[in-house]
Amino acid sequence: MFSTGQIYFAIFFVIAFTIAMVWSYRKDLQRHKHYYKNTAIKVFIAGILVTISFILIRLALK
Repeated sequence: MFSTGQIYFAIFFVIAFTIAMVWSYRKDLQRHKHYYKNTAIKVFIAGILVTISFILIRLALK
């Protein structure tokens, strides 16, 4: 299915991408704390509202 070169590339890419993401997140951690206060709560509430509206639309169209 995949050649050994493709498998090595995929492994290297996943490792390099993960390292880059961790490095970038740690670099911006203080800025995130300042600008994105209570963002998780807002995203959770938005997700609940979208789910409820989807359920209500499905019930209304039955």
